[in-house]
Amino acid sequence: MRYILCADFGSTYTKLVAIDLQDHKILGASRAYTTVETNILDGYANALAKLEADIGSLDYCKRLAASSAAGGLKMIAVGLVPNLTSAAAKLAASSAGAKLIATYSFELSDTELQEISAQNPDMILLSGGIDGGNKDVILKNAEKIAKIENRFPVVVAGNKVVAEQVAQILQNGGFETVITENVMPKFGELNIESAKSAIRELFIRRIIDAKGLTDASAMMSMEIVPTPLAVFNACEALSEFGTLAAVDVGGATTDVYSMSDGLPAGLAVVEKGLREPFAKRSIEGDLGVRYSMESLINEAGADRIAAVSGTSADDVLDHAAKCAIDTSYVSLRGTAAERIDNALAGECVRISMNRHAGRIETVYTHNGEVRLQTGKDLTKTKYLFGTGGSVINSDAPEAIMRNALYFHEDFDILKPESPRIIIDKGNILTAMGLLSKLDAKSALAIIKKEFSL
Repeated sequence: MRYILCADFGSTYTKLVAIDLQDHKILGASRAYTTVETNILDGYANALAKLEADIGSLDYCKRLAASSAAGGLKMIAVGLVPNLTSAAAKLAASSAGAKLIATYSFELSDTELQEISAQNPDMILLSGGIDGGNKDVILKNAEKIAKIENRFPVVVAGNKVVAEQVAQILQNGGFETVITENVMPKFGELNIESAKSAIRELFIRRIIDAKGLTDASAMMSMEIVPTPLAVFNACEALSEFGTLAAVDVGGATTDVYSMSDGLPAGLAVVEKGLREPFAKRSIEGDLGVRYSMESLINEAGADRIAAVSGTSADDVLDHAAKCAIDTSYVSLRGTAAERIDNALAGECVRISMNRHAGRIETVYTHNGEVRLQTGKDLTKTKYLFGTGGSVINSDAPEAIMRNALYFHEDFDILKPESPRIIIDKGNILTAMGLLSKLDAKSALAIIKKEFSL
Protein backbone atom coordinates (compact mmCIF):
# COMPACT_ATOMS: atom_id res chain seq x y z
CA MET A 1 0.00 0.00 0.00
CA ARG A 2 1.64 3.24 -1.16
CA TYR A 3 -0.50 5.86 -2.92
CA ILE A 4 -3.68 7.24 -1.34
CA LEU A 5 -6.13 9.69 -2.94
CA CYS A 6 -8.25 11.86 -0.63
CA ALA A 7 -11.27 13.74 -1.96
CA ASP A 8 -13.33 16.50 -0.38
CA PHE A 9 -16.62 17.15 -2.16
CA GLY A 10 -17.28 20.71 -1.03
CA SER A 11 -20.22 22.97 -1.75
CA THR A 12 -18.09 25.05 -4.15
CA TYR A 13 -14.97 23.01 -4.93
CA THR A 14 -14.06 19.35 -5.11
CA LYS A 15 -10.53 19.09 -3.74
CA LEU A 16 -8.09 16.20 -4.19
CA VAL A 17 -4.87 15.41 -2.32
CA ALA A 18 -2.48 12.63 -3.39
CA ILE A 19 -0.41 11.04 -0.64
CA ASP A 20 2.70 8.84 -0.72
CA LEU A 21 2.50 6.64 2.39
CA GLN A 22 5.93 5.11 1.87
CA ASP A 23 7.77 8.45 1.92
CA HIS A 24 5.22 10.17 4.16
CA LYS A 25 4.62 13.15 1.90
CA ILE A 26 2.01 15.04 -0.10
CA LEU A 27 2.55 14.45 -3.81
CA GLY A 28 0.13 17.06 -5.10
CA ALA A 29 -3.28 18.68 -4.82
CA SER A 30 -5.92 20.06 -7.15
CA ARG A 31 -9.44 21.39 -7.19
CA ALA A 32 -12.35 21.86 -9.58
CA TYR A 33 -15.87 23.22 -9.24
CA THR A 34 -18.25 20.77 -7.58
CA THR A 35 -20.84 19.67 -10.12
CA VAL A 36 -23.66 18.93 -7.70
CA GLU A 37 -26.29 20.11 -10.22
CA THR A 38 -25.36 17.37 -12.71
CA ASN A 39 -23.17 14.48 -11.56
CA ILE A 40 -20.78 15.11 -8.69
CA LEU A 41 -18.26 12.80 -10.35
CA ASP A 42 -17.83 15.28 -13.22
CA GLY A 43 -16.14 17.73 -10.86
CA TYR A 44 -14.12 14.87 -9.40
CA ALA A 45 -12.93 13.88 -12.89
CA ASN A 46 -11.97 17.48 -13.67
CA ALA A 47 -9.96 17.76 -10.45
CA LEU A 48 -8.30 14.40 -11.11
CA ALA A 49 -7.30 15.49 -14.62
CA LYS A 50 -5.62 18.59 -13.14
CA LEU A 51 -3.85 16.47 -10.52
CA GLU A 52 -2.59 13.99 -13.11
CA ALA A 53 -1.32 16.85 -15.27
CA ASP A 54 0.94 17.79 -12.33
CA ILE A 55 2.06 14.44 -10.91
CA GLY A 56 1.07 11.87 -13.52
CA SER A 57 -1.32 8.94 -13.28
CA LEU A 58 -0.87 6.82 -10.16
CA ASP A 59 -2.24 3.47 -9.06
CA TYR A 60 -4.11 4.45 -5.90
CA CYS A 61 -4.55 1.58 -3.49
CA LYS A 62 -7.11 3.48 -1.42
CA ARG A 63 -9.54 6.31 -2.11
CA LEU A 64 -10.99 8.23 0.83
CA ALA A 65 -13.60 10.97 0.82
CA ALA A 66 -15.47 13.56 2.83
CA SER A 67 -18.33 15.80 1.75
CA SER A 68 -20.06 19.04 2.59
CA ALA A 69 -21.73 19.30 -0.83
CA ALA A 70 -25.25 20.67 -1.08
CA GLY A 71 -25.01 22.33 2.30
CA GLY A 72 -23.56 19.41 4.26
CA LEU A 73 -25.47 17.65 7.03
CA LYS A 74 -28.15 20.08 8.28
CA MET A 75 -29.27 19.32 11.81
CA ILE A 76 -31.51 20.68 14.56
CA ALA A 77 -30.93 19.97 18.25
CA VAL A 78 -33.79 19.96 20.75
CA GLY A 79 -33.22 19.75 24.50
CA LEU A 80 -34.69 20.76 27.84
CA VAL A 81 -32.54 23.38 29.60
CA PRO A 82 -30.55 25.75 27.32
CA ASN A 83 -27.22 25.54 29.16
CA LEU A 84 -27.50 21.83 29.99
CA THR A 85 -29.27 19.23 27.83
CA SER A 86 -29.67 21.61 24.88
CA ALA A 87 -25.99 22.50 25.13
CA ALA A 88 -25.07 18.81 25.32
CA ALA A 89 -27.16 18.05 22.23
CA LYS A 90 -25.52 20.96 20.41
CA LEU A 91 -22.03 19.66 21.25
CA ALA A 92 -22.94 16.14 20.09
CA ALA A 93 -24.30 17.38 16.75
CA SER A 94 -21.37 19.73 16.11
CA SER A 95 -18.77 17.10 17.02
CA ALA A 96 -20.34 14.68 14.54
CA GLY A 97 -19.71 17.11 11.69
CA ALA A 98 -23.25 18.41 11.33
CA LYS A 99 -24.19 21.92 10.31
CA LEU A 100 -26.33 22.91 13.26
CA ILE A 101 -28.97 25.25 11.86
CA ALA A 102 -31.04 25.69 15.03
CA THR A 103 -31.22 24.72 18.71
CA TYR A 104 -34.43 24.67 20.77
CA SER A 105 -35.08 24.28 24.49
CA PHE A 106 -38.06 23.43 26.71
CA GLU A 107 -41.40 22.42 25.18
CA LEU A 108 -41.61 23.33 21.50
CA SER A 109 -44.12 26.04 20.58
CA ASP A 110 -46.29 25.99 17.45
CA THR A 111 -44.12 28.73 15.97
CA GLU A 112 -40.97 26.70 16.59
CA LEU A 113 -42.56 23.65 14.97
CA GLN A 114 -43.32 25.75 11.90
CA GLU A 115 -39.71 26.92 11.87
CA ILE A 116 -38.43 23.33 12.03
CA SER A 117 -40.71 22.31 9.19
CA ALA A 118 -39.62 25.29 7.07
CA GLN A 119 -35.93 24.56 7.69
CA ASN A 120 -36.42 20.94 6.60
CA PRO A 121 -33.35 19.49 8.38
CA ASP A 122 -31.60 16.29 7.39
CA MET A 123 -32.17 15.04 10.93
CA ILE A 124 -33.06 16.07 14.48
CA LEU A 125 -31.25 15.24 17.71
CA LEU A 126 -33.93 15.04 20.40
CA SER A 127 -32.75 15.12 24.02
CA GLY A 128 -34.11 16.20 27.38
CA GLY A 129 -34.00 15.11 31.01
CA ILE A 130 -31.25 13.30 32.86
CA ASP A 131 -31.78 9.54 33.29
CA GLY A 132 -34.65 9.19 35.75
CA GLY A 133 -35.35 12.93 35.64
CA ASN A 134 -37.88 15.01 33.69
CA LYS A 135 -39.90 12.86 31.28
CA ASP A 136 -42.74 15.15 30.26
CA VAL A 137 -40.91 17.60 28.00
CA ILE A 138 -39.20 15.06 25.73
CA LEU A 139 -42.47 13.12 25.41
CA LYS A 140 -44.40 16.29 24.54
CA ASN A 141 -41.78 17.30 22.01
CA ALA A 142 -41.88 13.86 20.40
CA GLU A 143 -45.67 14.15 20.04
CA LYS A 144 -45.32 17.57 18.42
CA ILE A 145 -42.49 16.59 16.07
CA ALA A 146 -44.49 13.54 14.98
CA LYS A 147 -47.12 15.90 13.51
CA ILE A 148 -44.67 17.72 11.21
CA GLU A 149 -45.33 16.93 7.55
CA ASN A 150 -41.64 16.64 6.63
CA ARG A 151 -40.00 13.31 7.30
CA PHE A 152 -36.41 13.02 8.54
CA PRO A 153 -34.51 10.74 10.92
CA VAL A 154 -34.61 11.55 14.64
CA VAL A 155 -31.84 10.55 17.04
CA VAL A 156 -33.35 10.07 20.51
CA ALA A 157 -30.67 10.87 23.10
CA GLY A 158 -32.56 11.81 26.25
CA ASN A 159 -33.91 10.31 29.47
CA LYS A 160 -33.46 6.55 29.09
CA VAL A 161 -36.61 5.85 31.11
CA VAL A 162 -38.82 7.07 28.25
CA ALA A 163 -36.47 6.70 25.26
CA GLU A 164 -38.34 3.74 23.78
CA GLN A 165 -41.69 5.45 24.31
CA VAL A 166 -40.37 8.59 22.60
CA ALA A 167 -39.10 6.53 19.66
CA GLN A 168 -42.44 4.73 19.32
CA ILE A 169 -44.35 8.02 19.18
CA LEU A 170 -42.10 9.23 16.37
CA GLN A 171 -42.23 5.92 14.51
CA ASN A 172 -46.02 6.00 14.65
CA GLY A 173 -45.74 9.38 12.93
CA GLY A 174 -43.63 7.90 10.14
CA PHE A 175 -40.18 9.01 11.36
CA GLU A 176 -37.10 6.81 11.33
CA THR A 177 -35.62 6.81 14.84
CA VAL A 178 -32.38 5.73 16.47
CA ILE A 179 -32.06 5.47 20.26
CA THR A 180 -28.69 6.30 21.78
CA GLU A 181 -27.34 6.87 25.25
CA ASN A 182 -28.45 10.06 26.96
CA VAL A 183 -26.22 13.04 26.06
CA MET A 184 -26.51 14.04 29.73
CA PRO A 185 -27.21 10.96 31.89
CA LYS A 186 -26.44 12.83 35.13
CA PHE A 187 -26.64 16.49 36.00
CA GLY A 188 -23.67 18.26 34.42
CA GLU A 189 -22.19 15.03 32.98
CA LEU A 190 -21.56 15.06 29.23
CA ASN A 191 -21.90 11.83 27.21
CA ILE A 192 -21.92 12.55 23.47
CA GLU A 193 -20.02 9.68 21.84
CA SER A 194 -23.04 7.41 21.39
CA ALA A 195 -25.12 10.16 19.75
CA LYS A 196 -22.13 11.24 17.67
CA SER A 197 -21.73 7.70 16.28
CA ALA A 198 -25.44 7.46 15.46
CA ILE A 199 -25.37 10.78 13.58
CA ARG A 200 -22.39 9.63 11.53
CA GLU A 201 -24.07 6.31 10.67
CA LEU A 202 -27.25 8.08 9.60
CA PHE A 203 -25.19 10.39 7.40
CA ILE A 204 -23.69 7.37 5.70
CA ARG A 205 -26.96 5.46 5.29
CA ARG A 206 -29.38 8.25 4.44
CA ILE A 207 -27.64 11.47 3.50
CA ILE A 208 -25.14 10.11 0.97
CA ASP A 209 -28.00 9.21 -1.38
CA ALA A 210 -29.89 12.46 -0.72
CA LYS A 211 -26.81 14.54 -1.64
CA GLY A 212 -26.18 12.67 -4.90
CA LEU A 213 -23.05 10.94 -3.60
CA THR A 214 -24.06 7.33 -4.19
CA ASP A 215 -21.82 6.84 -7.24
CA ALA A 216 -18.92 8.58 -5.52
CA SER A 217 -19.39 6.43 -2.43
CA ALA A 218 -19.14 3.27 -4.53
CA MET A 219 -15.66 4.35 -5.70
CA MET A 220 -14.28 4.87 -2.22
CA SER A 221 -12.41 2.41 -0.02
CA MET A 222 -14.13 3.65 3.14
CA GLU A 223 -17.43 5.35 3.91
CA ILE A 224 -17.77 9.04 3.01
CA VAL A 225 -17.89 11.21 6.14
CA PRO A 226 -18.95 14.83 6.71
CA THR A 227 -16.04 17.18 5.92
CA PRO A 228 -16.17 18.87 9.37
CA LEU A 229 -15.82 15.45 11.00
CA ALA A 230 -12.69 14.79 8.93
CA VAL A 231 -11.23 18.15 10.04
CA PHE A 232 -12.24 17.31 13.62
CA ASN A 233 -10.31 14.02 13.32
CA ALA A 234 -7.29 15.89 11.96
CA CYS A 235 -7.36 18.26 14.92
CA GLU A 236 -7.56 15.33 17.31
CA ALA A 237 -4.47 13.87 15.62
CA LEU A 238 -2.70 17.24 15.83
CA SER A 239 -3.35 17.40 19.57
CA GLU A 240 -0.56 14.82 19.86
CA PHE A 241 1.78 17.82 19.55
CA GLY A 242 0.03 20.04 22.11
CA THR A 243 -3.15 21.98 22.78
CA LEU A 244 -4.59 23.76 19.79
CA ALA A 245 -7.41 25.72 18.25
CA ALA A 246 -8.32 25.82 14.56
CA VAL A 247 -10.58 28.15 12.60
CA ASP A 248 -12.01 27.17 9.21
CA VAL A 249 -13.46 30.20 7.40
CA GLY A 250 -15.86 29.34 4.61
CA GLY A 251 -18.29 31.08 2.32
CA ALA A 252 -21.35 30.09 4.36
CA THR A 253 -20.07 29.10 7.80
CA THR A 254 -17.07 29.41 10.09
CA ASP A 255 -16.06 26.38 12.15
CA VAL A 256 -13.90 26.51 15.27
CA TYR A 257 -12.17 23.52 16.82
CA SER A 258 -10.36 23.32 20.14
CA MET A 259 -8.34 20.46 21.58
CA SER A 260 -7.80 21.37 25.21
CA ASP A 261 -9.32 20.52 28.57
CA GLY A 262 -9.77 24.26 29.14
CA LEU A 263 -9.98 23.91 32.91
CA PRO A 264 -9.67 26.97 35.16
CA ALA A 265 -6.06 28.10 35.35
CA GLY A 266 -6.10 29.51 38.89
CA LEU A 267 -7.31 28.44 42.31
CA ALA A 268 -9.45 31.56 42.52
CA VAL A 269 -11.50 30.55 39.46
CA VAL A 270 -14.60 28.36 39.81
CA GLU A 271 -16.28 26.48 36.95
CA LYS A 272 -19.86 27.38 36.12
CA GLY A 273 -22.24 25.35 34.01
CA LEU A 274 -21.47 22.41 31.75
CA ARG A 275 -17.84 21.22 31.54
CA GLU A 276 -17.03 21.03 27.85
CA PRO A 277 -15.14 18.12 26.24
CA PHE A 278 -11.43 18.15 25.42
CA ALA A 279 -12.29 17.91 21.71
CA LYS A 280 -14.87 20.54 20.79
CA ARG A 281 -16.27 21.95 17.56
CA SER A 282 -18.61 24.87 17.13
CA ILE A 283 -20.15 26.07 13.89
CA GLU A 284 -21.37 29.58 13.15
CA GLY A 285 -23.90 29.45 10.34
CA ASP A 286 -24.25 33.22 10.16
CA LEU A 287 -20.54 33.91 9.60
CA GLY A 288 -19.18 33.45 6.09
CA VAL A 289 -17.47 35.57 3.45
CA ARG A 290 -19.97 34.94 0.65
CA TYR A 291 -23.29 33.19 1.32
CA SER A 292 -23.50 34.57 4.88
CA MET A 293 -21.94 37.96 4.17
CA GLU A 294 -25.10 39.93 4.94
CA SER A 295 -25.47 38.47 8.44
CA LEU A 296 -21.71 38.80 9.02
CA ILE A 297 -21.80 42.52 8.19
CA ASN A 298 -24.85 42.98 10.41
CA GLU A 299 -22.99 41.34 13.29
CA ALA A 300 -19.61 43.03 12.82
CA GLY A 301 -20.82 46.37 11.49
CA ALA A 302 -19.98 47.86 8.10
CA ASP A 303 -18.10 50.73 9.76
CA ARG A 304 -15.76 48.32 11.56
CA ILE A 305 -15.05 46.36 8.39
CA ALA A 306 -14.44 49.62 6.53
CA ALA A 307 -12.02 50.82 9.20
CA VAL A 308 -10.03 47.58 9.12
CA SER A 309 -9.90 47.49 5.31
CA GLY A 310 -9.18 51.19 4.82
CA THR A 311 -12.33 51.70 2.78
CA SER A 312 -15.76 53.23 3.42
CA ALA A 313 -18.96 51.64 4.68
CA ASP A 314 -20.47 52.28 1.23
CA ASP A 315 -17.57 50.35 -0.34
CA VAL A 316 -18.26 47.43 2.00
CA LEU A 317 -21.97 47.39 1.17
CA ASP A 318 -21.26 47.69 -2.57
CA HIS A 319 -18.88 44.73 -2.31
CA ALA A 320 -21.54 42.74 -0.46
CA ALA A 321 -24.10 43.52 -3.17
CA LYS A 322 -21.69 42.36 -5.89
CA CYS A 323 -20.94 39.11 -4.05
CA ALA A 324 -24.64 38.45 -3.44
CA ILE A 325 -25.15 38.42 -7.20
CA ASP A 326 -22.11 36.21 -7.81
CA THR A 327 -21.00 34.19 -4.78
CA SER A 328 -18.04 32.82 -6.77
CA TYR A 329 -16.61 36.32 -7.19
CA VAL A 330 -12.85 36.38 -6.50
CA SER A 331 -11.20 39.65 -5.49
CA LEU A 332 -8.11 40.69 -7.41
CA ARG A 333 -4.78 41.12 -5.66
CA GLY A 334 -4.01 44.60 -4.43
CA THR A 335 -7.57 45.91 -4.73
CA ALA A 336 -9.95 47.42 -2.20
CA ALA A 337 -12.18 44.37 -2.69
CA GLU A 338 -9.35 42.12 -1.49
CA ARG A 339 -8.83 44.25 1.60
CA ILE A 340 -12.56 44.04 2.35
CA ASP A 341 -12.49 40.25 1.93
CA ASN A 342 -9.53 40.04 4.32
CA ALA A 343 -11.40 42.18 6.85
CA LEU A 344 -14.51 39.99 6.46
CA ALA A 345 -12.44 36.84 7.05
CA GLY A 346 -10.84 38.49 10.09
CA GLU A 347 -14.25 39.27 11.52
CA CYS A 348 -15.35 35.66 10.97
CA VAL A 349 -12.30 34.57 12.97
CA ARG A 350 -12.81 37.13 15.73
CA ILE A 351 -16.53 36.62 16.27
CA SER A 352 -16.46 32.83 15.96
CA MET A 353 -13.62 32.55 18.48
CA ASN A 354 -15.44 34.93 20.82
CA ARG A 355 -18.39 32.53 20.74
CA HIS A 356 -16.29 29.37 21.04
CA ALA A 357 -13.97 30.32 23.89
CA GLY A 358 -14.97 30.40 27.53
CA ARG A 359 -15.72 33.53 29.53
CA ILE A 360 -14.80 34.81 32.92
CA GLU A 361 -16.98 36.93 35.17
CA THR A 362 -16.46 38.35 38.62
CA VAL A 363 -19.19 38.11 41.24
CA TYR A 364 -19.18 39.37 44.80
CA THR A 365 -20.40 37.17 47.65
CA HIS A 366 -20.40 37.49 51.42
CA ASN A 367 -17.09 35.58 51.30
CA GLY A 368 -15.57 38.12 48.94
CA GLU A 369 -14.77 38.21 45.22
CA VAL A 370 -15.29 35.03 43.17
CA ARG A 371 -14.33 34.55 39.53
CA LEU A 372 -16.62 32.24 37.52
CA GLN A 373 -15.55 30.50 34.32
CA THR A 374 -18.09 29.35 31.75
CA GLY A 375 -16.73 27.21 28.92
CA LYS A 376 -13.10 26.50 28.09
CA ASP A 377 -10.04 28.53 29.03
CA LEU A 378 -7.99 28.64 25.80
CA THR A 379 -5.49 31.30 26.92
CA LYS A 380 -2.53 28.89 27.03
CA THR A 381 -3.28 27.19 23.71
CA LYS A 382 -0.01 26.16 22.03
CA TYR A 383 -1.04 26.21 18.34
CA LEU A 384 -3.60 28.14 16.29
CA PHE A 385 -4.38 26.71 12.84
CA GLY A 386 -5.99 28.69 10.06
CA THR A 387 -7.74 27.04 7.13
CA GLY A 388 -10.49 27.64 4.59
CA GLY A 389 -10.14 29.37 1.24
CA SER A 390 -10.46 32.89 2.65
CA VAL A 391 -7.45 32.31 4.88
CA ILE A 392 -5.31 30.05 2.71
CA ASN A 393 -5.62 32.19 -0.43
CA SER A 394 -5.20 35.52 1.33
CA ASP A 395 -2.07 37.64 1.00
CA ALA A 396 -2.16 38.18 4.78
CA PRO A 397 -3.33 34.92 6.42
CA GLU A 398 -1.48 35.44 9.71
CA ALA A 399 -3.04 38.89 10.11
CA ILE A 400 -6.48 37.36 9.61
CA MET A 401 -5.78 34.68 12.21
CA ARG A 402 -4.52 37.16 14.81
CA ASN A 403 -8.15 38.18 15.21
CA ALA A 404 -8.58 34.96 17.21
CA LEU A 405 -6.15 36.08 19.91
CA TYR A 406 -6.88 37.52 23.33
CA PHE A 407 -7.42 41.27 23.13
CA HIS A 408 -8.20 43.91 25.70
CA GLU A 409 -11.39 44.79 23.82
CA ASP A 410 -12.72 41.34 24.75
CA PHE A 411 -10.99 41.09 28.14
CA ASP A 412 -13.51 38.66 29.59
CA ILE A 413 -13.16 36.10 26.77
CA LEU A 414 -10.56 33.35 27.35
CA LYS A 415 -9.04 33.30 23.88
CA PRO A 416 -5.51 32.12 22.99
CA GLU A 417 -2.86 34.59 24.15
CA SER A 418 0.32 33.74 22.27
CA PRO A 419 0.00 30.53 20.22
CA ARG A 420 2.13 29.67 17.23
CA ILE A 421 -0.01 30.51 14.19
CA ILE A 422 0.09 27.84 11.46
CA ILE A 423 -1.64 28.25 8.10
CA ASP A 424 -2.92 25.15 6.31
CA LYS A 425 -1.39 26.39 3.05
CA GLY A 426 -1.72 23.03 1.33
CA ASN A 427 -5.36 22.67 2.44
CA ILE A 428 -4.57 19.22 3.80
CA LEU A 429 -6.45 19.07 7.11
CA THR A 430 -9.43 17.21 5.64
CA ALA A 431 -7.15 14.71 3.91
CA MET A 432 -5.15 14.15 7.11
CA GLY A 433 -8.38 13.60 9.04
CA LEU A 434 -9.41 10.94 6.53
CA LEU A 435 -5.97 9.32 6.55
CA SER A 436 -5.84 9.28 10.36
CA LYS A 437 -8.66 6.72 10.43
CA LEU A 438 -6.83 4.48 7.94
CA ASP A 439 -3.21 4.91 9.05
CA ALA A 440 -2.80 7.11 12.11
CA LYS A 441 0.99 6.72 12.20
CA SER A 442 1.43 7.95 8.62
CA ALA A 443 -1.02 10.81 9.16
CA LEU A 444 1.01 12.01 12.16
CA ALA A 445 4.28 11.72 10.23
CA ILE A 446 2.93 13.80 7.34
CA ILE A 447 1.35 16.35 9.67
CA LYS A 448 4.64 16.74 11.52
CA LYS A 449 6.52 17.29 8.27
CA GLU A 450 3.99 19.59 6.58
CA PHE A 451 3.49 21.85 9.61
CA SER A 452 7.07 21.66 10.93
CA LEU A 453 5.96 20.41 14.34
